Amino acid sequence: MQNIAGNLVEMLSRIAFPKVGIIDIIQIALIAFFVYQFMVWIKYTHAYTLLKGILVVLLFILVAYIFKMNTILWIFSNLASTLIVGVIVIFQPELRKVLEQLGQKKIMSALIPFDAGKEVKERFTDKTISELVKACFDMGEVKTGALIVIEQEEKLTDYIRTGINVDAILTSQLLINIFEHNTPLHDGAVIVRENRIVAATCYLPLSDNMELSKQLGTRHRAGVGISEQTDSVTIIVSEETGQVSVAQNGRLIRGVSSAKLREILVRAQNKQVVDNSKLRHLLKGRMKHEEEKTH
Repeated sequence: MQNIAGNLVEMLSRIAFPKVGIIDIIQIALIAFFVYQFMVWIKYTHAYTLLKGILVVLLFILVAYIFKMNTILWIFSNLASTLIVGVIVIFQPELRKVLEQLGQKKIMSALIPFDAGKEVKERFTDKTISELVKACFDMGEVKTGALIVIEQEEKLTDYIRTGINVDAILTSQLLINIFEHNTPLHDGAVIVRENRIVAATCYLPLSDNMELSKQLGTRHRAGVGISEQTDSVTIIVSEETGQVSVAQNGRLIRGVSSAKLREILVRAQNKQVVDNSKLRHLLKGRMKHEEEKTH
């Protein structure tokens, strides 16, 4: 046993461990930060689905390499440069957007939250919820059709581009005016991001779900269609019956009450209270402790 331990110690002594300096630690931290930002960007965009497809292709190449499928490997090696260019072209809008967002970020404040007090994080305010509920049921009373898509984690930039930019604070009166009959913006969907109406007259994908009632029109099928492809919450006001429905995760809830709609929107609001003062209190406590020691 002593011989084994001695041999192990001798082997470990021969291993040349790399020296880690302050520059190496900074490089590791920077790489970890940018990888994290990249993963967050991928998760909250439509590119996440494309990335999963690329991972499947890479897994297929790995299997071909393990089982020495030379013909398949030869094809991929010759197409590698073309595939890389293709990926850049496909992701071009998303890459441009992430670079713009990176330029707008306050990196130090994101890494070290020195702000004191509690911060409320939410997708939209309680006032926006009240304005949405009021607008939907006011339009339902007079049978004005409406289609309102509320963005959540996944960005709806691709669908926003199909409409007309509005970029206005969401109010019930503005929503009612947009969907009023014979107005330029009434046809299509309104997309809401946080507390603002981002765009109107947006085109949405129609659902192919054969289980949906044949009585439902294009507006309801578009609402279900966008909920199948994104994590958005869509409110539909029927022009024929005045009923308010909600589409989410590919499901349609018909004839919701104002209380039920408010409940759904509160869940989508995802309100969280974050305490940013912990780090400051920790630093204060340490400084106070050091002052007491000096005295």
